[in-house]
This record gives sequence, C-alpha cells and structure tokens, in this order.
Amino acid sequence: MRDFRTALFTTIAILIVFFFYTKFAGPIPFSVNSVQTTKTNLFTASGTGKATGIPDTAQISIGVTKTASTVAAAQEQANSAANKIIKDLERLGIAEKNIKTTNYSINPNYDFARGGQNITGYTVTQTLEVEVTPIDVANKAIDVATADGANLVGGINFTFNDKTKKDLEDKSRNEAVRMAKEKAQSLAKVTGIRLGKIVDVQESNGFEPRPFAIQSLEGKSADTQLQPGENTITIDVTLSYETL
Repeated sequence: MRDFRTALFTTIAILIVFFFYTKFAGPIPFSVNSVQTTKTNLFTASGTGKATGIPDTAQISIGVTKTASTVAAAQEQANSAANKIIKDLERLGIAEKNIKTTNYSINPNYDFARGGQNITGYTVTQTLEVEVTPIDVANKAIDVATADGANLVGGINFTFNDKTKKDLEDKSRNEAVRMAKEKAQSLAKVTGIRLGKIVDVQESNGFEPRPFAIQSLEGKSADTQLQPGENTITIDVTLSYETL
C-alpha cells in the first residue's frame, strides 16, 4: 500500500511540474522532418525541319607567299602584293570590314644537303579572309587577286547573308514544330494519354557550309567559275507537354 501511495505521489508531482513548466516556459520544442514530393509527368515529342536554299555569300581565303634572301625583302614583296589585292578587291565593291588578315608568317628556308642547317632565305605568307556577296563577285575577286600576285586560294565556304539565313531558319523551325506537334498528338491518341500545355521547348540547329580545300594557283589563267550548289539548314525541336 505504501509503495502504491509513493508511486501515486511521484506521478502527481511530475504532472504538477510539467503543468507549471508549460504554463510559464512555453511548449516543449520538438522537430518533425517534412518531405515534399512533386509528381511530374511529361510527354515529349521531337520533330525535324529542313529548308534548302542557294547560297548567296562566299567566304574565301586568299594568300600571298613570297621568298627572298632576307626577311625584309620577302616582307616587302608579300606586303606589296597584299596591299594591291586589297585595293582591287575594294574597287569591286567589297567593303573593308569584309577583308581581314587571318595569317602572317615568316619562316626560314634551310639547306640540309651538306648535313647542316644553313639558312638560304625566308618565306613570308600573308592570308586574307574575304566575305563576298553575291557569288559572281566572288568569281571576279579570285581572278583579280591572282592577277595581283595571290598564289594561294581556297578555304571557300558558301553560306547565306543574315536575312536569307533567318528566313530559312524560320521556315525550318516552323516545320520542326509542326512535325513535333503532329507526332505528339498521334502518339497520345494511340496510348490514351491526355496532353496538357507545352511546358518546355528545346532546339538545336545545324548548318554545314561546303568547304573547298586551299590550293596553289601558280600558272592559273582561266576565269574562275564557282558553283555554290545548295545548302540545307536543319533544325530539331523537342516539345515537352504536361499530361492530364
């Protein structure tokens, strides 16, 4: 009986202490780990669009290489030829901003016949990158440059001016989006999925100009006739839909 009363008094004492603690000190703090989960159901479909056009712009590398017994002499010959080329290209209507130097190198020439490394002279090479619109002016530019002393022509890329390129990209993009939407609707119908709104769009594009290798034009006499052919701009589009 005494043990029961002792246990009862102890319990009552603990409750009284707890009551006054929570009344004056506030509730006993405790922590709860909260985890939120988001259910995301996306349905994706891709489409590819292509637009083809005839290039109207040519990017050409025109080079001059000169060899002389001294660096100064080789530089003088190369610089003289390059300056004449630039002036005549500008007379064709090519803007100065579309003519830029992309390479200028000076290399010694050696004679290894006697087992040594005797310098016999120096070669100076200067390369210009020229952007020309339209293509028929590019033909004239090559002829003028070679007549002025250019002996390296190549690295020719056919491309589009900014407006033409934008028009072709828009056409290709519209086709890609249309194909992606049609594919999404067709697949959703077959699988019984209800599509909601488009929540994400991803795009990638590709355009590869057709390059011509650089080549020596020593002894060239015939008029240049560049044939640009056709270039294709391709755009891939991926659409992501919510599902209902």
